[in-house]
Amino acid sequence: MKPTRVCQLSRIIKRSLILAAGIFFLWGVSVGHALDPDEILVIANSRMAGSTDLARYYMKNRNIPKERLVSVSVSANEVISREEYEKAVLIPVRNAVKKIRGEGRIHCLVLFYGMPLKIDQPFFPPNQREIRLSKKQPDGASSQKGSDSPHKAEEPKDQRAAVDSEIALVLVDSYPLDGWLENPYFLGFQNKKTLLQKDDVLMVSRLDGPDQKTVLRIINDTLAAEKTGLQGKGYFDARWPLPESKQLSGYALYDAAIHSAAKLASSRMPVRLDEKEALFGPGECDHAALYCGWYSLGRYIDSFTWSKGAIGYHIASAECTTLKDTSSQVWCLKMLEKGVVATIGPVYEPYVQGFPLPDIFFGHLVEGYMSLGECYLISLPYLSWQMVLIGDPLYQPFKPPSPR
Repeated sequence: MKPTRVCQLSRIIKRSLILAAGIFFLWGVSVGHALDPDEILVIANSRMAGSTDLARYYMKNRNIPKERLVSVSVSANEVISREEYEKAVLIPVRNAVKKIRGEGRIHCLVLFYGMPLKIDQPFFPPNQREIRLSKKQPDGASSQKGSDSPHKAEEPKDQRAAVDSEIALVLVDSYPLDGWLENPYFLGFQNKKTLLQKDDVLMVSRLDGPDQKTVLRIINDTLAAEKTGLQGKGYFDARWPLPESKQLSGYALYDAAIHSAAKLASSRMPVRLDEKEALFGPGECDHAALYCGWYSLGRYIDSFTWSKGAIGYHIASAECTTLKDTSSQVWCLKMLEKGVVATIGPVYEPYVQGFPLPDIFFGHLVEGYMSLGECYLISLPYLSWQMVLIGDPLYQPFKPPSPR
């Protein structure tokens, strides 16, 4: 996980307040709008036992129209080639979205248990490696190189990606495959021109895990937590004290964002903020409802008893490399096994600036106006890249404050 160039935390936090002011618009409607069930397209894998049944169970409980289910036939392996992704996933999903868009509006895709997780790097023969695909951007469009964005960084030449992050661009016919693309919904990019437009991008999450039982529990626990409101404590594990400087970059920026997220979450629940380099120890965190911390690479620490409906987010470079290998200790897999209903992680190295900003994600989640999927989308800097959201995109664990 490598650091970004200089970023201004104060600029990003200031932009994140746009939503609370009612100026920021997500789907062309005001902040009071949250994702609706009829705006969702559900994607199941006909070659994975249980995928379609779980998808139908979810749709029934969320009142998603039956015709919003798309069944694809794709390998149940976690890693697929770019060619298989395009033929077996991209084309059928694109056709379904375009067909439904003639009758209504699709804003969100939900990938179900058994859908592949990762797109592998294409193989380039030695004599072709110097001429590999890297499409030019249109005149006047923002380039990642030399960008003046708060997340300014050198673009890594990498065509690997999370299936979820790639399928978010299902409506875009052509775009550069090398590296990442700036997410036009990210609050840090609202005052700049990006290659992608908001109409190009769909929200994506997945309901997935090591087995069918886990996915069923995620669905049921999510619904139960919404009825009562998420109960428990917040645990935020920074590594250093909050610096006085507002000119922050790389790890310092994200560590400060964990501090800020803890402060915002304290409006809803008791919060414990740790600012020492050591992580929470085993058994230290009872009734955990929200968690964000770092950095234990691919090694889950069993610190938590999770509340029903809990959300956990560990910032490290390998935490969603698998959701099926139960011998693995990656955080996303282990947190799902232990009881969370939602988590975020990368399938390959994302670089530190590729992670969602914790203060934007948790800050808007506890406000209660936006769903889990929407909070993820506005906190995520890049698409066609490595991050995955696991959880019900409709999940709203907190209700907005009552009007006074």
